[in-house]
Amino acid sequence: MKLDIHTSSIEPRRQTYAHVARRLGDRPASRYDEAVLDVQATANFHYRPLWQPDREIYDVRRTAVVLEDWYVLRDPRQLYYGTYNLSRAAMDQGTERALAFIEQRGLLAAVAPSWLASVASYLLPLRHYEWGANMNAMTVADYGYGTAITSAAAFSAIDRLGMAQTLGKIGLLLDPTGDVLDRAKASWLEAPFWQPIRHALEDTFVLEDWFEAFVAQNVALDGAVHGLVYRAFDRAGMDHGAAAISMATGFMTEWMPDHARWVDAVVEKAAAASPENRALLSGWARKWSARAVEAARPLAERVLGGDAAAAVDRVAAEAADRAERLGLEREAAR
Repeated sequence: MKLDIHTSSIEPRRQTYAHVARRLGDRPASRYDEAVLDVQATANFHYRPLWQPDREIYDVRRTAVVLEDWYVLRDPRQLYYGTYNLSRAAMDQGTERALAFIEQRGLLAAVAPSWLASVASYLLPLRHYEWGANMNAMTVADYGYGTAITSAAAFSAIDRLGMAQTLGKIGLLLDPTGDVLDRAKASWLEAPFWQPIRHALEDTFVLEDWFEAFVAQNVALDGAVHGLVYRAFDRAGMDHGAAAISMATGFMTEWMPDHARWVDAVVEKAAAASPENRALLSGWARKWSARAVEAARPLAERVLGGDAAAAVDRVAAEAADRAERLGLEREAAR
């Protein structure tokens, strides 16, 4: 008995979805392209928002930034639901292992008590800062235009909640009763060295332009606050035996450069689209970066003492260098 096996090749009628093919041609596309490109609703709206009847539900006029194609604001990380969850799950598992290791080995006992008290005052109140950052990210997701930026903003919002939860877990390592977290909330609300940052953050909540909120939060405030807390303060902690704190905040230090790739790509593409966009974004970056640096100064002085001025100057220089790298103007045009 002879058995012949033949194979047949069936050519699919389409290589990808029609809305993707209209942009890229009828060829296999990435999962990211299929999840993001031209998913934004553009027609057949049944009503205008009652709170803003002069706008459509999805309206490009909610920001002064003007783009011919909002899908130039693509995420270089190419995160969609699947890749985002895989990435963050791996990062979260690393954090959980680090926290468990710190607890099992009693590593916090090696940290100077005075520095642990400092950690409680500068690190744990950031739970509330991250909640505010979550609010700003959801503003971009709600009012932004084009799935390229709104989907990435929604992922950023979840990241912020995750970091707030991680900070809560660190607080429970410091004090299993949770009292330290109550004191951290009181510090965020009342401590003089936190109020400039809190004031700046809460002012971003009422910005009418969602793109300005994006720049204020992700370029200016994060640049100053995260730059100080997770770099300058972390380095200072090494002199006090605080390696355990560096391990506990590993998620944040890993997240920062990953997040910055997306933020930088968005700002750079928008600024390159027109001189008007460049001037607008440059003005927002200068305004909010200057405010963020000054707002963070009292916190730096509280934690670093005499070394605060150098640390704040370094953060300000990094902000200026970043703006120049993204094609923004360091100074206002005359």
